[in-house]
Amino acid sequence: MNETVTRYLDTWNATDDSARVELLARHWTDDCVYVDPVAEARGREAVGAAIGSVHAQFPGFEFTLVGDLDAHHRQVRFQWGLGPAGEEPLVIGFDVVVVDADGRIHDVRGFLDKVPS
Repeated sequence: MNETVTRYLDTWNATDDSARVELLARHWTDDCVYVDPVAEARGREAVGAAIGSVHAQFPGFEFTLVGDLDAHHRQVRFQWGLGPAGEEPLVIGFDVVVVDADGRIHDVRGFLDKVPS
């Protein structure tokens, strides 16, 4: 599942729209779902738009893994951080990613643990 989380974070870190579309097409299912406290997206195009809006809100920030992965069956949970490159994350969240039988990201449930005021 390490590779799944890497592909997931790569997708969230893609600031170029065409690179993001390629990552979504390669690693996410057609009918993927992403849900967190501020967004609900169904399908690659909607997920890509949600990621783009995060980059618009936090320009120059990047997503990093915080801590260890916990995985079983076809799901993995992990904590991530969002902040300027090389600095302490300003936002910290927790996601559960479920993959399909081919290892493609199908369902993501996200939680926000630390959000700036």
